[in-house]
Amino acid sequence: MSTSPERGRTWGPPLRRALRLRCPRCGEGALFRSYGRLYERCPRCGLVYRREQGAQTGSMYLSAAVTQIFACLVILVVWVFSDWGVLLSTVLTLPLVVLFCIGFLPYSQAIWVAVEYATDVHNGEEWVRKRS
Repeated sequence: MSTSPERGRTWGPPLRRALRLRCPRCGEGALFRSYGRLYERCPRCGLVYRREQGAQTGSMYLSAAVTQIFACLVILVVWVFSDWGVLLSTVLTLPLVVLFCIGFLPYSQAIWVAVEYATDVHNGEEWVRKRS
């Protein structure tokens, strides 16, 4: 186990930094080179964002789950507050759900990088220690 000073503040700061699409460790380096394309490592502190093949699989599950919850809420709102038929409801709400999915993708990737980082800090993994 590590006695790293980072261990005490494992979850909050990395998640806040990720929601700003910044490195979960330093908060300064960008996560993305372009839409949905993570840098290999932080340009500022060198933290490796994708350590292994399939490291972002969790972000796909997160994105799918959050998008499904959003779609259910949209369907519920339309069903409760309108008298639209099935075709009109689908035509009007489907683009909204697709746009949400597209917009949430970078955030799900960023959140997942932060979750992996925070979990590995908590577990004292060697790779998350700051390099001098």
